[in-house]
Amino acid sequence: MTQMRTESRPMTEEGDFLQIKAIDHVHFYVGNAKHAMHYWWKSFGFEPVGYSGLETGNREFASYVLEAGQARFVVSAAYGPTHPIAAHQMVHGDGVKVIALEVEDVEKAWKATTERGGKTAWTPREDKDDHGIYRTSAIHTYGETLHVFVDRADYKGVFAPSYKPIQKETESTGLVAIDHIVGNVQLGKMNEWVNFYHKVMGFRQLMHFDDKDISTEYSALMSKVMQNGNGRVKFPINEPAEGKRKSQIEEYLDYYLTPGAQHIAIITGDILSTVEKLRKNGVEFLRVPQSYYEVLPQRLGEIKEDYKAIQELGILADRDDEGYLLQIFTRPIQDRPTMFIEVIQRHGSQSFGKGNFKALFESIELEQERRGNL
Repeated sequence: MTQMRTESRPMTEEGDFLQIKAIDHVHFYVGNAKHAMHYWWKSFGFEPVGYSGLETGNREFASYVLEAGQARFVVSAAYGPTHPIAAHQMVHGDGVKVIALEVEDVEKAWKATTERGGKTAWTPREDKDDHGIYRTSAIHTYGETLHVFVDRADYKGVFAPSYKPIQKETESTGLVAIDHIVGNVQLGKMNEWVNFYHKVMGFRQLMHFDDKDISTEYSALMSKVMQNGNGRVKFPINEPAEGKRKSQIEEYLDYYLTPGAQHIAIITGDILSTVEKLRKNGVEFLRVPQSYYEVLPQRLGEIKEDYKAIQELGILADRDDEGYLLQIFTRPIQDRPTMFIEVIQRHGSQSFGKGNFKALFESIELEQERRGNL
């Protein structure tokens, strides 16, 4: 049975001062918003629900809002080369700029975090249209990533002012919510950002994995999982560790050029059905060696799913004291070997698949070797 180190700091009333309701949305800056929208729509089954652009009076960028259950993605591309979206995309490639958090009061959230050392991206502001008032404030986190605090209680529009509703027939793949978002930071910076989430945002450290937990013959990394007060928001923070060759975190930093969001884990209630649909839609997944499945039944024990189907689809599985989980990881979702997606189904387990780390890393290293980056 998989064990892990956990550290749970006492949660005081002050500790949960942000009272985050949920991840409101994840905003990607991309090179072509229409192409990105089509990718999430046709490959992952996200439903396009909103659009902002020239036709809505937005002269600066094109933007689409997509939803899958409670998960909401926004993809935006600039119309001109001098816009900040274009600059971000030129440096990083397609990637996450904003991880937005829904709160009761954006001014209170901004004041609380900046008083604790957070750096302001923008002060509390209101955007209005016929559908009401959309309130936001924002602070900086690792790299060029922002946390935007969102209050949409008085806004009844599709997403935000300048967005209009759109409808496109969508075939669901069963993805329903964001489970966690992982950030990659430089060597020696993990604890700095762990402290940021604890001191500035009131998060607790949920789990800690070191280079003995996450390593192969060639590379290793360290990771600490930060969680907000109600447990709805989880942000693992990764840093590379010393190894014989270049780790996946170092490869990410080489191509993204700064710290950033490494992957988004999305929950499904039926991973067998979801992965089968995603594969038919052209989504490419990492594969672990077939030997992994020879010992899986003995390691995992009785589960609801069919082991043969798990093996055929290339799904990974792990168990802890609370239950088990099933997970699978895509190959990078853009040309640069940076961001990818995890699909996860939980049966009680609240861990992150420690028992799969070695097999997964060996699979990633094989991809790195093919790219000439190991």
